Formats: sequence, C-alpha cells, structure tokens
Amino acid sequence: MLSQQDVRRILGRLEDAKVTKILELAPELSDVESAAMCLSGNHDVMAKSAHHTSALAEAIVEIVCLGEEGPAPR
Repeated sequence: MLSQQDVRRILGRLEDAKVTKILELAPELSDVESAAMCLSGNHDVMAKSAHHTSALAEAIVEIVCLGEEGPAPR
C-alpha cells in the first residue's frame, strides 16, 4: 500500500487534500508513476511505445490538476 510520502516522492509537492484523494483510489505504484509521466509531458512517448495509461492513472492526473488553469495533460 502506498503512503503519502510515496505519492509526494513520485508526484512532487501536493496539497494534503489531493494526496488523500489519490490514496482513496487505492492506486498501485505503476498507476502513480504513469500519472507522473503524463504530467511531465511524456504521454506521447508512452503512447508511441504502446503503453496505455490506465483509467486510475488518468484519475490521478485529474486530481493533481484540480484547480489549475487549463486542461489536464493528455
């Protein structure tokens, strides 16, 4: 099971509420890592390598981007 520290280590500084929402999804490490790749702009690289982002990783991206201007990275 992932901890708050795990989520912050992978995704960076996040508000406590966002970390809590992410942990409530009960993600695997790979889901959080995939979300981090999407957030860093590597989604195109992942797609070209036939790696598909899970629905859980996409939900994590949406949580991280809540309250930010502009659309979430895809």
